[in-house]
Amino acid sequence: MTAPRFDELIHPSTRLSLVATLAAVDWAEFTYLKDRLALSDSALSKQLATLEEAGYVTTERRLNGTRRKVRARLTDTGRDAFDGHVAALQEIVAAATPPTTDT
Repeated sequence: MTAPRFDELIHPSTRLSLVATLAAVDWAEFTYLKDRLALSDSALSKQLATLEEAGYVTTERRLNGTRRKVRARLTDTGRDAFDGHVAALQEIVAAATPPTTDT
């Protein structure tokens, strides 16, 4: 079981959605991520760069004919950070649930 660790880098909604999407796949194409998250090219590039600088994501650029394709995946570090963040969020939600009382 992953130890709960709130992660300020992952927490903003755009990055959380991006990391959650990457957690569900091995690799994801840039265009898929852009469409899925409804982001512009520049916004997605910025988020991927931030996560890549932290070691959470790795990207690969490939040539497909004359077009350059970019794809991304979570690193082991990124997956551990995501799992810890999800566990921390689950703890927060569980603590906010009012106790049941028997009447």
